[in-house]
Amino acid sequence: MDKKNALDVVHELRKNIVQKKFVQMVDLVINLQELDFKKPDHQLDFYVTLPYSTGKKKMIAALVDVDMFDDAKAACDTVIPLYQFEEYGKDKKRIKKLAKANDFFIAQATIMPKIAATFGRVLGPKNKMPNPKAGCVVAPKSNLKPLYEKLQKTIRILARQKPLLQLTIGREDMSDDQLAENLYNVYDQLIHHLPKERNNIKNVYIKTTMGKPVKVEV
Repeated sequence: MDKKNALDVVHELRKNIVQKKFVQMVDLVINLQELDFKKPDHQLDFYVTLPYSTGKKKMIAALVDVDMFDDAKAACDTVIPLYQFEEYGKDKKRIKKLAKANDFFIAQATIMPKIAATFGRVLGPKNKMPNPKAGCVVAPKSNLKPLYEKLQKTIRILARQKPLLQLTIGREDMSDDQLAENLYNVYDQLIHHLPKERNNIKNVYIKTTMGKPVKVEV
């Protein structure tokens, strides 16, 4: 698939959109093949920073010590300072609520062991632990604003058990060019993470929330 193919399929998708009373999301559905998830190099777990935001705001929490609290408060949606970790450690439901409310967690590197001890048992199984692959483990006094803005355009590509990916790449009110750029960017990065590249892709579809899938020729 090249950028022209991506634009063509977005045009085809646009023809089939049935207007609803809400703005529909645009999803990319990819079926994979010939992968053995018992092999680490066949498992997928990486992040893609899209050219354009998907249109859905990502909620971002920061887990920091007091020296980063003010800066984190100015940049992020939720900030949990180190002195509150003990309270959270006693209330698993509170951590679950925190996990549900946030898409990404940023961690101050110097307190990462304490973050793992307090939040790891809940955030780990939900794939929400602060991840260095996404740039979410930061040095003290880091400027979090650029990272916050980058994460608004970041999606995670994760397939470790099932050969299926369903990823939100935008909204129907985005331009065709923007949707096509996001579509192409995800596909291009994906094939470079697959052991057999294009041969590991069975088929690809693009669809709106309530619409019929349109096949992407790859």
